[in-house]
Amino acid sequence: MRTNTVKEKWARGEVTYGGWLSVPSSFSAEVMAHQGFDWLCIDMQHGVVDYQLAVTMLQAIGSTATIPIVRVPWNEPGIIGKMLDAGAMGVIIPMVNSVEEARAAVAACRYYPDGARSYGPTRAAYYAGADYFANANREIACIPMIETKQAVERLDDILAVPGIDAVYVGPADLSITLGLPPGMNNGGAFEEARVLIAKKCAGRGVTPGIHANAGLAAKHAEAGYRMITISGDAVALAAGAAADLRAVRETGGPSKAVYG
Repeated sequence: MRTNTVKEKWARGEVTYGGWLSVPSSFSAEVMAHQGFDWLCIDMQHGVVDYQLAVTMLQAIGSTATIPIVRVPWNEPGIIGKMLDAGAMGVIIPMVNSVEEARAAVAACRYYPDGARSYGPTRAAYYAGADYFANANREIACIPMIETKQAVERLDDILAVPGIDAVYVGPADLSITLGLPPGMNNGGAFEEARVLIAKKCAGRGVTPGIHANAGLAAKHAEAGYRMITISGDAVALAAGAAADLRAVRETGGPSKAVYG
């Protein structure tokens, strides 16, 4: 089976940097995949990507060494299994707030006896290899989201659930449940939770991940985070276009960008 190089890097204690895909396009996914990210995540929760387009995006990413991950809409075994069967090498699962929900997430990601995933890797067997069944439980990354005050309060118990490879912090929702405005870099209770999550993950051998940007990457890596989102297709598109337009309007000349 195809090796999940992201899990290999986590096992070595390395930081992995990823990109976020919200645009429903196989071409934009392909462009992002050729930039050298360790992993890319197709966002099926808050992005505008449906299942059929997600499959084409997985195919585009699969033409490179970048590891494809999907954030599913919810902690529901049907969509988790369907995206794994389509070739995702990991799933980010929203709003996991209890031990029971963490166990359900793991069960949806793993074949028996480690879980309850139904067999049928229709595309995954072509993308990842004919020996998919024998190795999928080892290579697939199960990544519950820790994004509420309730999840942080129950973090020790959640991290103790066998089969969790990483957790992924959603800063906006976590901030909201802590009584703060949505944001990536709030202080106070959010900062305390951010540091605490990384520390507890280290103690349990679980990789801590977080939704962020390039400007926050060093801060998160220093705290112990090893799965850090640093860019996104929609954000990069808007920023690049705005920078070009601003350069022309402010200087009266073209920007340094070169187009074919």
